Amino acid sequence: MTTQTHGFQTEVTKLLDLLANSLYSNKEVFLRELISNASDAIDKLHFLSLTDPELIKDDPVFKIRIRPDKETQTLTISDNGLGLTLDEANTHLGTIAKSGTQEFFKNLSGDAARDSQLIGQFGVGFYSAFIVADKVTVISRSAKASPEEGVRWSSEGNGTFESGFMPRNQRGTDVILHLKDSETKYLDEWVLREAITKYSDHISVPVELYVEKTIEPAEDATDEEKKNPKKEWVFEQINDAKALWTRNPKEVTEDEYKEFYKHLSNDYQDPLIWAHNKVEGEIEYTSLLYVPSHAPWDLFAADNKHGLKLFVQRVFIMDEAEQFLPRYLRFVKGLVDTNALPLNVSRELLQESAVTSKLKKALTKRVLNMLEKLSADKDKYQEFIKNFGQVLKEGPVEDYANRESVLSLLRFASTRNQGPETNVSLDDYIASMKEKQDKIYYLTASNYEAAISSPYLEALKKKGIEVLLLTERVDEWLMNQVFEYKEKRFVSVTSPDLELGDLEDEKEKEAQKEAQEGHKDLTERFKTALGSLVKEVRVSTRLVDSPACVVADNGRMFTPELKKIFEATGQKLPEETWILEINPNHELVKKAQSFDDATFPRWAQLIFNQALLADAGTLKDPQAYVKLVNDLLLGK
Repeated sequence: MTTQTHGFQTEVTKLLDLLANSLYSNKEVFLRELISNASDAIDKLHFLSLTDPELIKDDPVFKIRIRPDKETQTLTISDNGLGLTLDEANTHLGTIAKSGTQEFFKNLSGDAARDSQLIGQFGVGFYSAFIVADKVTVISRSAKASPEEGVRWSSEGNGTFESGFMPRNQRGTDVILHLKDSETKYLDEWVLREAITKYSDHISVPVELYVEKTIEPAEDATDEEKKNPKKEWVFEQINDAKALWTRNPKEVTEDEYKEFYKHLSNDYQDPLIWAHNKVEGEIEYTSLLYVPSHAPWDLFAADNKHGLKLFVQRVFIMDEAEQFLPRYLRFVKGLVDTNALPLNVSRELLQESAVTSKLKKALTKRVLNMLEKLSADKDKYQEFIKNFGQVLKEGPVEDYANRESVLSLLRFASTRNQGPETNVSLDDYIASMKEKQDKIYYLTASNYEAAISSPYLEALKKKGIEVLLLTERVDEWLMNQVFEYKEKRFVSVTSPDLELGDLEDEKEKEAQKEAQEGHKDLTERFKTALGSLVKEVRVSTRLVDSPACVVADNGRMFTPELKKIFEATGQKLPEETWILEINPNHELVKKAQSFDDATFPRWAQLIFNQALLADAGTLKDPQAYVKLVNDLLLGK
């Protein structure tokens, strides 16, 4: 054969260096990865053979074989699946196939235990072979190629690999590991048997191990023959070879569910929760759904690939079938197996199928029920919210039919908390409402610190009214689309006409009315000083400790955070007109009031700019504001 030497993609070289230094805390997972790859190759060929039986006519029985050889110190994992062409070998084995490798390396911390958990998120399972091998050889032939188009690929994991054509009669792939001297235990039958049973028992094709068997002597054998019976080497099936999701859930152990999740998702951490259901009736289907314990790196990427694996009558049809769950549940992993779809179903047919719509509705309900069950464990649910809470907040807008169910699953920080933990549900909020309270009050801000110290909270804090503190970007969009929960209206505390309704007694209302009338000269003086910068100045009913705040005239179309998002994309937004609310009892306002008409406008400008700064966190001309403060401090 003629071979060519190629350089690995830069990221692969870095990864191989990590693997060579035993990044994995549990080295035997290499076997799980390579068996999973072999299983995937068989699944793909099985699907193609439905429409082209010629592809498997010479070898119709699918199997994975593992052969240890102590003489050559090699371990070979073979399959009779789809196989590789030379271009595919160079591309898939020389490059980390999934995008996001730079993100992967950016997340490496130098902590081996933590870093090892990242590997599975980036589709690098094949390279785990270099944990135990100092050389890997791959011999393959595509099911669509001729015997002369077999492929040989090899590398010592040192930055380069060799590849070329070689004759090969059978389809499929052999991955040959030339084991390091320190890893020869993986040639031992019992070590391999235990690892296969532990990690790959759920694989739905036979996994066979090459073992030495004793041949029972015949009844008429001599004493010598009975004493020293003959032995032979045979392939013995080790796994159960029954698709895990087809088994009775009562017969499947927790460890089996966890290992199947890792096989299914290429994740190295256990899932938070799962649900395994078989449904009979108008549409028969089996689903096995998992919620991961951590978010993938590309959860918010525009081209994020997501969806369930689709099986039809136990035949693998496609990965990432996104039609079965709404996008806000894109973090869910799992599969659906149904006999209600044709075996030759395509993505286009799925999109238009009435069966797909019914399955989507049922599976969405299943996931929401699973999350409701998870919420009973506060620690686990807090971990879920930390990882997926922002994605879940897309749900009330995207999925109107399940709006209230999704809203009940959201969690928020609030003024009742002693910190930024997002652990208050809307049901919690309603249960702790003050007597006579009929609204859900909230505040959006760029972060928790800005929210909890906001002047807009002062009057509500004084009355002991809880306010939800929304500090994630998605919150702006959410609250512009969702207006009530269980007949309780959402009200922003920055609303220009904030009213507390029955929470205010008649004495307070009368006092506020008197305050407006009694300080009419002061509000007019501020309006004259600020001119066109404000539409109106009035005495505030919401301030206690701050001198002033601003509210947008006629309500707010764009909150400060949403405005930043739009402006970051280059969109020009209309200028807002402000109403300035002042606290006449604050010392700064009293001090400003004491100055003459020549000096007062500068103090009014200072108070107005402070209010803008507290609201938006920024000013159009911060340098002018700094100069104004300095001049007033110096008595200029």
